[in-house]
Amino acid sequence: MQGANYSLDRRALLRRTGAATSIAGLAAIAGCIDDSNGDGDDEFVVTQGEFASTVDPNNHNDSPTYNVLDQVYEPLWNITHEGELEERIVTEWDHPDDNTMELTIRDDVVFHDGEEMTASDVAYTINRAVDEEVGITSEQADRYPGVTGAEAEDETTVLVEHESVPSIVEFNVATVATVVSEEWMEDREQPENEELNGTGPYQVEDYTPGEEIILTTFDDYWGDVPDIGRVRFRGADQASTRVSELETGESDLIVNVPPSDVATFDNVDDAEIREVTSLRNIFLVMPNDDEPFDSQEFRQAMNYAVDVDAIITNVLDGFGEPSTQPVPEGIFGYNEDLDPYPHDLDEAESLVEDSGYAGAEITLESPEGRYLNDTEVAETAAQQINELDNVDCNFQITDFESLTESSLDADPSTSPDFFLIGWGNPTYDADYGLAPWFVEGQAAYNFVDEDIEEKILESQQTADPDEREELLQEINADLYEAAPWVYLHREESIYGIRSDVDWDPRADESIFLDEMGR
Repeated sequence: MQGANYSLDRRALLRRTGAATSIAGLAAIAGCIDDSNGDGDDEFVVTQGEFASTVDPNNHNDSPTYNVLDQVYEPLWNITHEGELEERIVTEWDHPDDNTMELTIRDDVVFHDGEEMTASDVAYTINRAVDEEVGITSEQADRYPGVTGAEAEDETTVLVEHESVPSIVEFNVATVATVVSEEWMEDREQPENEELNGTGPYQVEDYTPGEEIILTTFDDYWGDVPDIGRVRFRGADQASTRVSELETGESDLIVNVPPSDVATFDNVDDAEIREVTSLRNIFLVMPNDDEPFDSQEFRQAMNYAVDVDAIITNVLDGFGEPSTQPVPEGIFGYNEDLDPYPHDLDEAESLVEDSGYAGAEITLESPEGRYLNDTEVAETAAQQINELDNVDCNFQITDFESLTESSLDADPSTSPDFFLIGWGNPTYDADYGLAPWFVEGQAAYNFVDEDIEEKILESQQTADPDEREELLQEINADLYEAAPWVYLHREESIYGIRSDVDWDPRADESIFLDEMGR
């Protein structure tokens, strides 16, 4: 495994029952030419660990796909690096009553096919995600907590009906509602996965499903024309491939540079490392619908068995901080009074005995290339669990698309019994770290606890900010004890990029090319 800095002990020959996924989109591409003349004619190549899973902007919920499609289908608002809302397509927003949000949209926005965007398109976009009779069964539905629908009051006014506190609705709609053309989308098979037609600063020049997409600036865009004129997005799940391509000039921006490779860029003349602590937690999910993870004692034992500090030190070269709850520090509702589970094999073995599942054989599944050193992190965690005398832990690599399809379908019974995944929180509110996972019917629902679910639903109706924050902190404390996950670490976003590009990485992991300059 590339980038691993650990050695395995006497029981580390884990039974590997899965195969690594193939690299997506490794077309031989010549030259990312320097664009220092500022004419925007040269190609800028972005290589992520995964390529876009779809080209339907309302039918996914993963960051690599957002990063591709958000260039074409633009969000309603901008969210600043500080987590504040600022106008974009939406110029004004208000709450005329407790259950209505009123949006005023621009009147000079056109789709790439030349048709004008209207309030009806914005309302349709929201309804398409939250109402299956109008649109599709969308993975984004849980990013609209309490939103029941939207309607166009006139050409530039949209009314969003909801049952949640206004702040939740504002930030969730801002992060997920990227506008589609109602007429154009309705003329196509649902969901759409062949063509793109947005209002964003970039339009599609060429698209090869599963491999790459080439974008160029849209001449009739209502806003400023980006400095970078032609962009190619690709995916490569092997970190070594991404690093090599940046070094040789085949890529201009790469994600998830392994910590062990960071120092090598000190000797690369035209590329450098830029990093930011993200709003994403990495964790091991333990759905409680089946043995042995239906036992709280067994789930707590897994937390004691995994040495998170050792993983951060040896696998991540110090890039990361231990986590204690479903949401990261800096998110509204974070509980600062919780301490990480200590590494204690004796306590772990005792809890396994108490659970009644001594001798259990489990398999930990992990994607490859989606998160920073994800397979190395998962394999090390499996090896640490395997050190217990009363648990055998196997390790398996599962491709990311298959993993998300099985685990983000609102049905715990279809999920792997034990798997690594990450969850970002671009809304800056704990609700998005809680409701999708612990409220029945939400896409990421993998843990059944009626008391915790009831508290989450109560928090969505609690208007007083102080009372709501206290309730969210209580929920996070409850989840610390319930241990639905092995709490690992907060993700560090490490990018490799051309030195002449003016760009600051975002904590929400979004890549907006119109924020870049050369």
